[in-house]
Amino acid sequence: MQVAVATPGITAEAAAAACAAAVARAVSKGWRINVAVVDRGGNLMAFLRQPGAYIHSIDIAIDKAYTAASFGFPTRAWMGAIGHDDGMKLGFSSQPRLIVFGGGLPIPGTAGEGGEWIAGIGVSGASESEDEECARAGLAAIGLA
Repeated sequence: MQVAVATPGITAEAAAAACAAAVARAVSKGWRINVAVVDRGGNLMAFLRQPGAYIHSIDIAIDKAYTAASFGFPTRAWMGAIGHDDGMKLGFSSQPRLIVFGGGLPIPGTAGEGGEWIAGIGVSGASESEDEECARAGLAAIGLA
């Protein structure tokens, strides 16, 4: 009987590069953000905060990354997944760290759609679409856009 399994993960170098690229995109647009990368287990791998970015957005960025890594789909997709099910809305709204608006993306193990995800990236401080644009720039920088 096999007892242990190897779990694919993101390297510290890739996590740092994704954060740096997300911040570079924000700088080029005049936005101030916080960006986090977590591994598949939700453990923080890298974090960057721009001077002047909202303090409260620190935890939101980390929780966006955590949510994306936990479920393997973008945080903006949550409301569509819940739909009109009031029970799910109430149940999920009581879960700590669950973010249901844009800015968090899963990080796939390989480029392209449909593969296994290995981590999550979360950005907070700008609008939902701007946060996601920065997160996508992070993925692009490590060859996973």
